[in-house]
Amino acid sequence: MKTLHSDIADEQILDLLLRDANAERGFRLLMEKYQERLYWQVRRMVHGHDDANDVVQNCFIKVYRSIHNFEGKSKLYTWLYRIATNEAITFINKKKKKMAAPLDDGENSLSNRLQADPYFDGDEIQSRLKEAISLLPEKQQQVFNLRYFDEMNYADMSEMLGTTKGGLKASFHHAVKKVEVYMRQSVDG
Repeated sequence: MKTLHSDIADEQILDLLLRDANAERGFRLLMEKYQERLYWQVRRMVHGHDDANDVVQNCFIKVYRSIHNFEGKSKLYTWLYRIATNEAITFINKKKKKMAAPLDDGENSLSNRLQADPYFDGDEIQSRLKEAISLLPEKQQQVFNLRYFDEMNYADMSEMLGTTKGGLKASFHHAVKKVEVYMRQSVDG
């Protein structure tokens, strides 16, 4: 879904952000252009609507505070993606430390949390897919999500994640195999 300001060039947004008199307008345009895209990237990592909103909000706070540090060596979305991903990883790690119950506890399982989430409208297969992805190592989760959901090519992924295209292809291949095995096992048994 395109927003009203999604066609505004990143250079224009950056120009506004870097001028104090226009920084608020530039930040508003930045959020309008990228908020939904970042939300869904984060949501695939943290799974809950409220948690994803919190992480995206923290991401934009960091962006606002550090926009002057953006060097332009990568695309603006690449920089935003890295910040959002790091914020999501930080959130996940903090949450893991706080969790007292074992991960396989029925009340805390990902599929139970997803089914209880009023913003999750997926069916049983989507729920299983989300659970299968959550069991992948972090790097494989990132690559799988970017390739499968965002349909990102390996060249863009390589720039974004700082990994070779060959390494990304291998990670995606391993992730797909693990997801397939999980999905078959969940159907069989």
